[in-house]
Amino acid sequence: MSDEILTIGICGGTGSGKTTLTNALRRRFPDDISIVYQDNYYRRNDEMPPEERAKLNYDHPSAIELDLMAEQIRQLKEGKSVLCPVYDFSINNRTDETVEIRPTRVIIVEGILIFTSRELRDLLDIKVFVDADADVRILRRLSRDITERGRTIESVINQYLTTVKPMHEQFVEPSKKYADILVQNGGLNKVAAELLIGRVKEQLGKDPLYIVD
Repeated sequence: MSDEILTIGICGGTGSGKTTLTNALRRRFPDDISIVYQDNYYRRNDEMPPEERAKLNYDHPSAIELDLMAEQIRQLKEGKSVLCPVYDFSINNRTDETVEIRPTRVIIVEGILIFTSRELRDLLDIKVFVDADADVRILRRLSRDITERGRTIESVINQYLTTVKPMHEQFVEPSKKYADILVQNGGLNKVAAELLIGRVKEQLGKDPLYIVD
């Protein structure tokens, strides 16, 4: 059992299964894992009207305050709580709310672009890239954005073709080379999940909760 905080970065394309893998870990160690989501660090654009914000490229690293994200992860690793920003996809902007994240023995950092930042990569003890077929990813994104974010099919497809797909090819896919662990078949890969669960168990010195899937 280590006294230091273990940071696990979970990266991968949109709809690849990052959140499925993250939730599998959190379910097994609910009191010992904190999660930092890249999605909450999209930049504020208060000066832009909603229709203009909707046209922004949200899949480019410049759309995210990766420096703020890195700073807050650094503080968590030092044992300090942070006030994480909150992003609202229905208005394509940050809210005025914040959420307190307290340091735990294991911190998971999740997002599609977290491996593009060297500063962020250097803060991660284990870097995991979740891979899935492109057809599977776009179908998952369609389902998520329509049901959870109030989007139309046309808007999701248009965004995928104009920014998501090209940015994935330019930034996300190449960042796979930084991964310590490559998870095929997305978050449904139970072997990979058990491997990570075993590493967290080693970190915590305790058995995970038994979950019947």
